[in-house]
Amino acid sequence: MDASAPAPTPDGLTRARVAAMIDHTLLSPDSSREDVQACLAEAHELGVKAVCVSPAMLPVRGEELVVATVAGFPSGKHHSLVKAMEGRLAVDQGAREVDMVIDVGAAIAGLVDEVMADVLTMRDAVPPPVVIKVILETAALHKALGDEAGDRRIEELCHAVAKAGADFVKTSTGFHPAGGASVRAVEAMHRAVGGTLGIKASGGIRDADTARAMIAAGATRLGLSGSRGVLDGFPE
Repeated sequence: MDASAPAPTPDGLTRARVAAMIDHTLLSPDSSREDVQACLAEAHELGVKAVCVSPAMLPVRGEELVVATVAGFPSGKHHSLVKAMEGRLAVDQGAREVDMVIDVGAAIAGLVDEVMADVLTMRDAVPPPVVIKVILETAALHKALGDEAGDRRIEELCHAVAKAGADFVKTSTGFHPAGGASVRAVEAMHRAVGGTLGIKASGGIRDADTARAMIAAGATRLGLSGSRGVLDGFPE
């Protein structure tokens, strides 16, 4: 065994198992088409689940990769019909998954029915088998409401999103100043919809220990821009 390689761990997480959970992500506003091609090449090399790019970069040739994109990104302050049409256009251009941002202000204000209606509008525009992931900006919820009330709001939103027909709940865009994914947020999501919806942890996951903690808390998908560095911390 290579002495420099990561040692096997009791959780059984190998490099290949974690790679199969990763959305390899390029959403920088200054990214070029050359950057997207480099991202795709790296995604193929790493053996990840999916590649997630900005909608303006579609279509891309992902071949065996799942192609994902975003809608209402990153603020969520878009009319529901605009988000839905953005999702529909992306699917027409080859996306198989759409990560949509909710109106976080509405969520903080407790307008959960409005959030559910937003997701329903997207679901109508992009019916199954397209996968919808709903970004809650959990760090913003915790910052605005506090830990315990934030947990309750996250759980309430997860139930609403499930009723609206989404497939995943997701922590963060990675662009909000409040921060990205946290173990606490993933645990709240898991309590609400674990085993029913997928749970994507995204934003600020830059090493294997953080990724491992998110998976232990209930994450079934990871959104990473630095996938290689994370995967290098897992054994073959």
